[in-house]
Amino acid sequence: MDWLDALRGIAALVVVFEHSSYSYLAELRRELVPEFNTGRYGVLVFFLVSGYIIPASLERRGDVRAFWIGRVFRIYPLWAVVVAAALAADLAGLAQARGQGGAAGFVAHLTLLQELLGTPSLLIVLWTLSYEMAFYLVVVALFAVRQHRRSGAVAVTFACLAAVSAAVGLALPVSALSGAVGTVPLIALASVALVVAIGCGCAGSPVPRVFGGVLGGVLALVLVASNGTVPVWEGLVVLAVMFLGTAVHRAENGQSTWRYAACTAVVVVACAVGSAYWHGDGAHSTRRGWILAFLLAVLTFGIGLAARRLRTPRWLVGLGTISYSVYLLHPVLLAVSDGTIGRGHPHGPLLVPAFYAVLLPLCVLTHRWVEAPARGWGRELVRRGGATGSGPARAAPAAAPVARPRCERAPVAELDGAEPQRGHGETR
Repeated sequence: MDWLDALRGIAALVVVFEHSSYSYLAELRRELVPEFNTGRYGVLVFFLVSGYIIPASLERRGDVRAFWIGRVFRIYPLWAVVVAAALAADLAGLAQARGQGGAAGFVAHLTLLQELLGTPSLLIVLWTLSYEMAFYLVVVALFAVRQHRRSGAVAVTFACLAAVSAAVGLALPVSALSGAVGTVPLIALASVALVVAIGCGCAGSPVPRVFGGVLGGVLALVLVASNGTVPVWEGLVVLAVMFLGTAVHRAENGQSTWRYAACTAVVVVACAVGSAYWHGDGAHSTRRGWILAFLLAVLTFGIGLAARRLRTPRWLVGLGTISYSVYLLHPVLLAVSDGTIGRGHPHGPLLVPAFYAVLLPLCVLTHRWVEAPARGWGRELVRRGGATGSGPARAAPAAAPVARPRCERAPVAELDGAEPQRGHGETR
């Protein structure tokens, strides 16, 4: 699975470039982004990798409880450290934290769904974790009702819905559901629903397990379709892209055919490009930048897949291993840089290598002292608890053991990317 690490490493570097260009390469950014949206490219590569590996992780275990424990210990420890660092930098006057939303905002961030709950993300990159969490919930829902093998059909469904919504001009306001019912009530309702969904989904009995899975899936779909900060079509494309990654995984492991996966890819690509063209944000050049980023992300994933049996450069594997740290830490360092030396420094291009020289060693340390131990604790907790049977693994055999230990190193909730920040005047 080295090729997946390599893709993560490439995506991480592109995302860091996207965000650091605000501070150090503003002129280059103004020329580049209208033609090629670098943030979208990095994020879509991450989403494809996530779609490839996350359902395999669940099916290999055949246990929803073990899956959620793995996700919690993979995401939250470093998340907590970085969020605490961002808040500390804000209190020390070294950086300005983005909107926090008080107690309700804190709860929204704990669910990881804050971007779908009408709450601005504290860190510029956390929006992607909201879509990752939505993907997890849908994956668990399909697993609970024994429809998890239909990845291609699910990807095509989301892609076609995206195209239809774009073609008919469906354009909901940003966080439309929050505006209708109120942000705080929605956060409270969604938080309770999420806890119930995960709790019931981890049960050993089939009835609460199915109820929890379906509840979580419905919650995710409602939020993505009606309360995102991106257009409806783009939220649906994100889900389609992740399930396209799953369809490719199934073809590679003999659970489906390559022809079926290729047809799925054609439909998803056509619908995504058509959606962006029909219902972009009004500027043709911006549409062009999104479409080029999308096509290159799919091409990059395809090249990685085709070259998966070739030797992967060790530095790319290493970069992929620490990609989650790179993803979360770089906006904090950029915020400190902006708060101390300011943006638009006359020697900005010379500061780029200095920024990487600080960022990458720090990410090696956080991976070693935060990420790796936390994953070990999660595995130990699963081992001690044993399998609960909280999944249809006995009735529907889990996927072939495709994920070597390496692929568990950095499954991609582990994302990052840049998203135009609706209403906040900056890229996410």
